[in-house]
Amino acid sequence: MSETTATGRSNRLDRRAFLRGAGGTALLGITGCSTFRAPRVAGDPVPPSPAASNLMSGGDFAYYSAMYAARPEELFPLPAIPIERIDPVFYRRLVDDPTGERPGTVVVDTDNHFLYLTQENGKALRYGVGLGRAGFEWDGRGVIQYKRPWPRWTPPDEMVARQPELEPYSIANGGMDPGLTNPLGARALYIFQNGRDTLYRIHGSPEWWTIGKSVSSGCVRMLNQDVIDLYNRVVDGTPILVTGLGAAAYPPLSA
Repeated sequence: MSETTATGRSNRLDRRAFLRGAGGTALLGITGCSTFRAPRVAGDPVPPSPAASNLMSGGDFAYYSAMYAARPEELFPLPAIPIERIDPVFYRRLVDDPTGERPGTVVVDTDNHFLYLTQENGKALRYGVGLGRAGFEWDGRGVIQYKRPWPRWTPPDEMVARQPELEPYSIANGGMDPGLTNPLGARALYIFQNGRDTLYRIHGSPEWWTIGKSVSSGCVRMLNQDVIDLYNRVVDGTPILVTGLGAAAYPPLSA
């Protein structure tokens, strides 16, 4: 299961390491892309990002507002993302590629909450992502085996046993219907390694306030508008590397 990269790092999805580090039940929380919702209540909105406020009067803000506008044409119409409340460093943008991977590779930088789709000429598309909580980190090489629009979410039986309120969405009951409240969002990309399902997904999320944070229990979550963009750019079999690029890879806003 282990594979060594050009940097000499051993990359693997080692479930035994999770069990050693977080106790025998930790892995069960990872499967199925369950989520731990960030605390938010009506009337207590996330304040505007200071960096985003600096863009509000410029053309850049109009550009990104259009990028994250409502998508009424979707099967389940998506609302606009309030980008003024998100740090602009996590907006989708073309940047210099810090990964060293060949073009057409998806790289998830777990240190800095970015996902890169590498391009020709040393460039990459960079997206902000939300990642797993402390204790549920993972890394490795694999492929995006397949992808699905508006997927069903099916929590594994072990999760349902611990959270009986999920019984209506169990495997036996066919999972949760797609929609705006489905944990997998508007699109899901399914990660396999050595022909086996890792149970990890790249997927959309309506919880825009979690981008750039570690609040979910294992999977890579994106703004729905971003996961649609990524979905349209990758094909089945796309290689993926999930790793940490270190603090030095965190770019300035002008990147």
